[in-house]
Amino acid sequence: SEEGIAHRKRRCWDVEAVFGNIKQNMGFKRFMLRGMDKITTEMGLIAMAHNLKKFSIA
Repeated sequence: SEEGIAHRKRRCWDVEAVFGNIKQNMGFKRFMLRGMDKITTEMGLIAMAHNLKKFSIA
């Protein structure tokens, strides 16, 4: 549908902006830990920090 196509186009930009913000503004370049479980935990902490920062501004 037309609405679905518009949503998919917008979603691509939304996700890219989040990762760009994390990398550029928060200075995240590489994972410090190794292993999928540890990386999942580290990425979760980074995402929480991003969300808290976003909510504190609003």
